[in-house]
Amino acid sequence: MFVAKVIGNVWATRKHPGLKGATMLLVKPLGADGKPAGEAQLALDGGQGAGPGDTVLIVDEGGSARKILRNPKAPVRTVIAGIVDKVYLGE
Repeated sequence: MFVAKVIGNVWATRKHPGLKGATMLLVKPLGADGKPAGEAQLALDGGQGAGPGDTVLIVDEGGSARKILRNPKAPVRTVIAGIVDKVYLGE
């Protein structure tokens, strides 16, 4: 799992049938300091309603991603599991 910022939408004229109705978003991982830390990647919205500008929690493992999407045959690895309201880093 990691925290990321949604930086854009992705559209496809054709998708695998297992992704029907899924929203594809472009996300950029964030470091512990809240600054971008890594390359942008594609993630499916797991029904959270995330959009550009949101800070999100990403699951990057196929079996867990398919459980979140409730589709055991979806060809997916990276999915948005939640929208982050606030991050607190304690001492």
